[in-house]
Amino acid sequence: MSEDVAGLFQPPRRHVLLSGPPRCGKTTIVRGVAQRLGGEHRGFYTEEVRRDRRRVGFRIITLDGRSADLARKGWDSPYRVGSYGVDLDSFEALALPLLEELRRCQTVGLLDEIGKMECHSSRFRELVRRLLDEGPPILATAPVGGTPFIRAVKARDDVRLIQIDPEDRDLWPERLAGAIEARE
Repeated sequence: MSEDVAGLFQPPRRHVLLSGPPRCGKTTIVRGVAQRLGGEHRGFYTEEVRRDRRRVGFRIITLDGRSADLARKGWDSPYRVGSYGVDLDSFEALALPLLEELRRCQTVGLLDEIGKMECHSSRFRELVRRLLDEGPPILATAPVGGTPFIRAVKARDDVRLIQIDPEDRDLWPERLAGAIEARE
C-alpha cells in the first residue's frame, strides 16, 4: 500500500473516496472503520441479500442498525441496474434524513456507497453534493466508472480517490480509522 494516510480528511482534500471493482473490499473497509470508531459516527453501508448462497438483492443499513431494501432481482421498478429493480421509496425514506443529519455533524460521515442504484434518486444526488460542499469530511465508496454524477464526485478537487486493491484491503480500516481519530 503506497497511499500515505497523513493528512487524510484535511483540507484541501477533506473527503476520501474508495473505488475499485466489485468485491474488492470497499464495503468491508467502511464497516471495519465504523467498528473501530464506535457509535458516534453516522452513515450507512450496503449489504448483499442472499438466498441459497446466491445474491438476490441489496439492502441499506445505517450505522445505528436501521435497514431498508434497496434492490432485488425480479422487482418491477422503473429504476433498474442490471437485473435489479431499485426500491427508491424505501431507500430515500432511510438515506435522505440521514444525509440531512450528517450535514449538521462535525464527525466524519461514512457512505457506502455512492453507486448506480443510489444515484437513481435525484434527491440523493443533490444531498450528496450539498454534503460534500457544506458538511463534515466524508469517507465514501464508489464503483469504477459510474454515472456522470459519480465521475463528477471522483473528479472534485476536495476528494482524494483511493483505488482499493484486494491484496492490501485488510490494512485500510485501521489506517483510515486512525486518520479520522487524528483529525478529531
